[in-house]
Amino acid sequence: MSTIDSPLAAGRHDLPAHGTGWVDDVLLAGPGSETCLVLGAPITRAQLRAEVTSRQARLTDAGLRPGGAIALRLPSSLAYVANLLAAWRIGAQVTLLDHRLSRGEVERALERVGAQFLVQPAAAVVAPLRGFVTVDETVVALPAGRPAPTSHALIQLSSGSTGPSKVIGRTVDDLVAEIERYTRIDGVPRPGERLVLLASMAHVLGLVGGLLYALHAHVRLTLPERMTVGGVLGAITAESTPTTVIGVPVHLEMLMAGRPDGPLSQFVRMTTAGELVRPGVRERFATCYDTVLANMYGMTEVGVIATDLFGAHRPGVRPAPGIDVRVVDGELQVRRPVTPYVGLVDESRWSDGWLRTRDAASLDPVTGLVTIRGRLDSQVSIGGLKVDLTEVEQAILDLPGVTEVVVTFDGGAIEAYTAVEKPWTGPELDAALEDVLAPYKRPLRWQLLERLPRTSSGKVVRDVAVLRRASAGPTPS
Repeated sequence: MSTIDSPLAAGRHDLPAHGTGWVDDVLLAGPGSETCLVLGAPITRAQLRAEVTSRQARLTDAGLRPGGAIALRLPSSLAYVANLLAAWRIGAQVTLLDHRLSRGEVERALERVGAQFLVQPAAAVVAPLRGFVTVDETVVALPAGRPAPTSHALIQLSSGSTGPSKVIGRTVDDLVAEIERYTRIDGVPRPGERLVLLASMAHVLGLVGGLLYALHAHVRLTLPERMTVGGVLGAITAESTPTTVIGVPVHLEMLMAGRPDGPLSQFVRMTTAGELVRPGVRERFATCYDTVLANMYGMTEVGVIATDLFGAHRPGVRPAPGIDVRVVDGELQVRRPVTPYVGLVDESRWSDGWLRTRDAASLDPVTGLVTIRGRLDSQVSIGGLKVDLTEVEQAILDLPGVTEVVVTFDGGAIEAYTAVEKPWTGPELDAALEDVLAPYKRPLRWQLLERLPRTSSGKVVRDVAVLRRASAGPTPS
């Protein structure tokens, strides 16, 4: 296994919790003429350093100080990258808010984190298919804001796919440790290679696995001009350098809607994370693209936890270097020295140095591979019989014309919120499952929708209340 020769790989973890050192030494160091980002046009390290310095002066003039707190609500852009690194250079705590959040969601988030400043676009951004935008930002002082109450450098809110989001804090040491973890994973892009990023940089996969790792490892980070099949393929074929694409399963399925005009010899692998890939996708992807479909498992609280970047162990994944895991009563737990949560939170999520992932899993004692089987709360009992709702979802997703599904258990009954491309009815779907699932496993109620609601990070929402609001009403079964 190869690793990257860097200060991190050499064990440099003695970086300050605040200040400029880690930003310049870990992320921005390198030849000024080297292209580090491609957002339509190439951006050199010298240009990026100048942009960061400019934003640093602007934020300082606005009143941001070491130990201060700022929130960024910007789309993927040079402005986003520069403001993020500038705020960290100052020594401020940065909260990342997805730019697609509604005004009410932003207000509630700001109330929870207490940021002193908000950086957001000066004008509304309407670019749903853009991979990046050129944006003029404005810095807004928030009267109710307060200095950072903790030493965390980064504050993120969990996706909220299963309920209210959690406030998650990460220190500089924690972020640096994750970047170092990436340098030791076999199969990640290496210096001089390229990374085409489809995942949002406001969330942990795109932020650390994409932006921060690429800057540190001298991997050229490219954002497609358009989030379409043509836009992504155009980004891949723009150069002959070995290229990795990182996204979530929805991006994988988008790419399968088209085919390349010719061979893509530079397309090394497509890495997805965030959700289980539905049945048959791996095979269909292989018929479209002659490349590796890699698998990564992680969470906002930790970052990358386990990987299979060569597609050799599916559905198993191997814990990343430095990650200690165990399975207790069928639940995957990850060793964390301190709680990642900030403020009020369910105390059962972290105790005695172990973080409960709430994911059902098994751990092979011989190979050390972990198999993620879905959410732990997907195990329910019906009439004394155990039912795995993830198994039910996978069976429904395998039916022709079904594009998305969330199966819930509420009021003693299994209910399926299903997005379909063909005119299915509830009875027809039930009949199609007769040879696949026992009667007690099949949904009692069907909710048929054109599409299911998703979080800003691209995950299908699993909150029953949200699903009910999105549904037009039960379809008779």
